[in-house]
Amino acid sequence: MVPAGQKSTVADEAQLMAKDLGGLAVVWGKQEVRPGDVEVKLGGSGGADRPDNAPPNSTADESYTLTARAGRLTLAAPTDAGVFNGTRTVKQAVRNAGGLPEGTIEDRPDRPQRGMLLDNARKPFTADWIETRIRQLADLKLNQLQLHFSDDQGFRIQSDSHPQIVSADHLTKDQVRHLIKVGQDLHVALIPEIDSPGHLGAVLDHYPDLQLHNASGTVLRGAIDISKPQAGALVDSLLKEFGQLFPGPYWHLGGDEYQALMSRNPEASYPQLAKAARDKYGAGATIKDLATGWLNDRQKTVQAAGKTRIEAWNDGFFPGGKVAADKNRTVAYWTGKEIGARDPADFLREGRTVLNLNDEYLYYVLGEPNGFTYPTGERIYQSWTPRVLRHTSPVSVPVDQTGADRIPGGRFGVWCDHADAQSAQQIAAGIKMPLAALAQKTWDPRTPALSWVDFKALANRI
Repeated sequence: MVPAGQKSTVADEAQLMAKDLGGLAVVWGKQEVRPGDVEVKLGGSGGADRPDNAPPNSTADESYTLTARAGRLTLAAPTDAGVFNGTRTVKQAVRNAGGLPEGTIEDRPDRPQRGMLLDNARKPFTADWIETRIRQLADLKLNQLQLHFSDDQGFRIQSDSHPQIVSADHLTKDQVRHLIKVGQDLHVALIPEIDSPGHLGAVLDHYPDLQLHNASGTVLRGAIDISKPQAGALVDSLLKEFGQLFPGPYWHLGGDEYQALMSRNPEASYPQLAKAARDKYGAGATIKDLATGWLNDRQKTVQAAGKTRIEAWNDGFFPGGKVAADKNRTVAYWTGKEIGARDPADFLREGRTVLNLNDEYLYYVLGEPNGFTYPTGERIYQSWTPRVLRHTSPVSVPVDQTGADRIPGGRFGVWCDHADAQSAQQIAAGIKMPLAALAQKTWDPRTPALSWVDFKALANRI
């Protein structure tokens, strides 16, 4: 029963739930709700003026209420995103127990950003496989899928502006548009990432003049020479093209592992970068300033394309210096293991937003190189929370700096460093329970009521 009618923003959510419950009929308009009926409606402020399937602005947008009384079930929420979450709860309750007991459920997530990252640059995945993951995420009430589709090993989405950089095994733009539409319908945002100034090997193979060389003339594969104006123009052209393809507010700039900054003495090893830094930012400026300015300039490009929720990896932010990273850029914190890695507490004290991709718990790295081991759902379930940003302990700042406004959630990263170590089918099986555990702990980070054994059994039932 959909009182608001077939043209309302909750129409698609109601139809999906009707299908999920075995093909129930959908009745449009205000009618008597009888025993056995499920009523779906917007309730509260904020939903009426929102576009259909719009990204939520806060966890309040994702809240919902389920009321079961006298054989009738009412699902009400302030937005269609909240209604969608409620439909997932109904679906799970029916699968687990055949229905809902009488009473009221008032529910909302603890963190607004909950999802998965897929490295489809190093290992190509089919559009069907990715669509299945989107549907899996949605059923878990996870709401983001980040696509790392450009790296040294491949560029995996069709490009009209630079067709030569595209790998043979890639997604067409029409396939990506379909995935975006599936995600929108299921309230899963697709977040694009074109990593720079490192991890650009597949692009730079076709632009050798822009590859970074050290003082001895050795080429650093994947690193672009950010002292050259043409470098910014090349990456900006890609950002503009794919900014049009991906319609949402999100963009990930990358910024990690720029090889010039991983050497013992960057200024001596890369004198052209050191000179460019001084020329642009004055005496005393360093290559870190030049790299920070690079990301600031790329951020301006994606902002001009309408992106408002912009991220970069934590090792692309540097303390001190003459140039500061844009204050509105979210820190995607993945590692505290590398030499000189900053404590996430530093970013929170600066007033930044920090997204949790803690590689101790949330990195599924094919082949398990460099000391990585495949993460388990049990470990995430028992000892990780969004506050555990680095290693295994909560970040050392006051609790009021670790709320949803400062640590908005987390993503589970699937990285394909050794692409052939597992098949797509093996990956799907390996990430099933870690994703379920992440969904639990980003929705409610408190110690779970169920044991791991009981949680795992429940996850397999629903």
